[in-house]
Amino acid sequence: MAKLNLETMPLDELWKLHGEVITALASSMEAQKLELQKRLDELGVRFGGSPKDVPQPRPYPKVLPKFRNPESSAETWSGRGRQPHWVLLLLARGGSLDDCRIQ
Repeated sequence: MAKLNLETMPLDELWKLHGEVITALASSMEAQKLELQKRLDELGVRFGGSPKDVPQPRPYPKVLPKFRNPESSAETWSGRGRQPHWVLLLLARGGSLDDCRIQ
């Protein structure tokens, strides 16, 4: 392919070249993706059965909130994970989690 002088090329031709490059990259990436998926499927069959046999993580049930901010009823917390800012402030003021427990 001949080397292009991009600095002297008209703007319309640059945009056309841009579109051609984007199209070529997209098709090349899609072909590479299909090849990688094919290789992964082959490895899965070789080492562990079909890709459909790979165990999926079990779905966890929805956790209902156990605590509600007494100052803003829209803010709730399930009691799992990091404590929200409003819980930290409540505890710092000497309050307890029982003060905001949902009955």
